[in-house]
Amino acid sequence: MNTNRHIIWSTLLILLAFTSCVTSKDVNLLQKPGKHHIPEYADTIMYADYQLRTGDRLYVRVHSVDENVQKLFSATMGGYGSQNYQFMNNSASMGYANELYTYLVLEDGTIDFPLVGKVEVREKTTREVKLLLEEQLATFIKDYGDYKMVSVDVNIVQRMYSVISEKGTGNFAIRREKLTIFEALAQAGDVGDWSDRSKVKVIREVEGQTRVMAFDLRSKDIINSEYYYIEPNDVIYVQQLRGKPFGVSNAATTVAIVATSLSFGGFVYAIVQRIINASKK
Repeated sequence: MNTNRHIIWSTLLILLAFTSCVTSKDVNLLQKPGKHHIPEYADTIMYADYQLRTGDRLYVRVHSVDENVQKLFSATMGGYGSQNYQFMNNSASMGYANELYTYLVLEDGTIDFPLVGKVEVREKTTREVKLLLEEQLATFIKDYGDYKMVSVDVNIVQRMYSVISEKGTGNFAIRREKLTIFEALAQAGDVGDWSDRSKVKVIREVEGQTRVMAFDLRSKDIINSEYYYIEPNDVIYVQQLRGKPFGVSNAATTVAIVATSLSFGGFVYAIVQRIINASKK
């Protein structure tokens, strides 16, 4: 009778420990679809250059080997939309100087650029804006110097994304043009052992509408899917696995918990049996 009870206790404790154990299939990335309920994703999308949106900030700098043209734009630096600033060499820091070349994409989809005025940039790539500005500036520069020697640099600044996961919440800078979901989470310090990688969501603003994209981060197929690249202002949300309060993260911990549980269970069982035997006397 006692042997049977010990077997029952041991079986229940082992099942409890392994039920909430995080295994490799729960956390490993780039798993082949079809196994362990890993979904397939269609190979239907290629990386596309980011199209500018309202609220983006552009760093725009005009360069020229013609001294007259260079002086012209040094005297007409502006920033943050329609606000204009006067550059002072004796007091401006590098950060402040960079702000003078930064322009906000306004609600109407334009930036207010010196000499040119309103320039439509929304839904254009930075390269398209560069070519557009070079074309429009040529008209104004002819009277000042060689407009053919002018080039324009256009870059997006203050590009950020956010991560919400078991390890916490934070905002992170996008430091390269093509940032993948793996790189984004690595920069955030991963998501933790108890994050559910099968239910990752990316919240993205598209043409004024909020879009929620849900996918399984473990699937190898996401490399060629629409979920692979992160865009500015994306929010990555990774929810927790169920059963965390009873969980363990590796085999060694599982064995230790099982051994401890069995010892404690045997101790409790012995006390209960003594109480029962004492009450019978």
